[in-house]
Amino acid sequence: MTTDRREAGRPLTIAHTEASTGWGGQEIRILTEAAGLQDRGHRVMLYASPGARILDEAPRYGVHALAVPIGRKTPRAVLALARALVERPIDVVNAHSSTDTWAAALGSRLVPDAPALVRTRHVAVRVPNKVSSRWLYRRATTRLVTTGDALRDQLIADTGIAPDRIDSVPTGIDPARFGPGNRALARAQCGLPVDRALVGIIATLRSWKGHRYLIDALPRLARKDVSLVIVGEGPQRAALTEQVRELRLDERVIFAGNQADVAPWLTALDVVAMPSYANEGVPQAMLQAMFAGIPCVTTDAGAIPEIARADHTAVIVAREDTGALAAGIDRLLGDPALAERLARNARAFVLGRYTLDAMLDRMEVVFRKAVQQRGSGAGARAR
Repeated sequence: MTTDRREAGRPLTIAHTEASTGWGGQEIRILTEAAGLQDRGHRVMLYASPGARILDEAPRYGVHALAVPIGRKTPRAVLALARALVERPIDVVNAHSSTDTWAAALGSRLVPDAPALVRTRHVAVRVPNKVSSRWLYRRATTRLVTTGDALRDQLIADTGIAPDRIDSVPTGIDPARFGPGNRALARAQCGLPVDRALVGIIATLRSWKGHRYLIDALPRLARKDVSLVIVGEGPQRAALTEQVRELRLDERVIFAGNQADVAPWLTALDVVAMPSYANEGVPQAMLQAMFAGIPCVTTDAGAIPEIARADHTAVIVAREDTGALAAGIDRLLGDPALAERLARNARAFVLGRYTLDAMLDRMEVVFRKAVQQRGSGAGARAR
């Protein structure tokens, strides 16, 4: 890598890679970050699997995106990404899922003047302690990013990688988009009922997000004028729909699907629930709820405790415990003063730490460090 491309302050050329074809907080973070750094003068692009939802959404964020067959760990994926990197010289590749990280790690070795490789880990899934994983994390990857401190600590323990090569950079929220609003107007905009309390969850419908516990908790609530709003889509949709039918809750559960703008849906809610039991970083939807001033009930899964402080910024309940979840929701619905205090504390807490600008500032530092380390060979030699 030439000296002028490592020059401090010089705009960078950044390529994000994403093998997943799904749509959720991870993909939204990628596009939000890419658009934000693009606005700061960097050249940013995205390589994603053909048919991935993120390719369809990228134009809405103003991000240039190309389909590259990186959805499977195959020689074809490695060669395809290598060709893409040759056609458009890159300073740093930011990989986001396991499959595209491997393609980037191997493909970049076929490229003259190879880019630095940054791997962002969005979920708290353990890394196996084997030779291939140690090579990928200790040698092939220049720097690593996690979306929470708990994930960073786990990654250090799993891989033995030097702590000074890993940065925790939680997702940042734009305060201009997510702020306190008019609940009645938001319900009208979203077509939601105005004559009952609304508890909601905004998350991809994956098992570990805990939607099934939230559905089970609904008939246990002290108040019977409560409806549940589920925003998002995912692999658990059929199972959750059947669960609602079996419990005869069709009139009280609203499946809203994916929403391009979740801000009014948050504003419409009385309580946001996040009953995750595994894998979480710092959840983007919970941050958004806190910026919007909506009280939250959640668990201590993953990096959630970094923003959810018991009875200070949120109500914390036991994981996979329907009764505890129902009791937590009842506390917030039955004590408006408590709900208001927690929402106020949470908003003050995240405004000082979790803004979009703060995330972009930190990612710029990560990318510049990665380019500098790659140019000096430090990333490849690190253990």
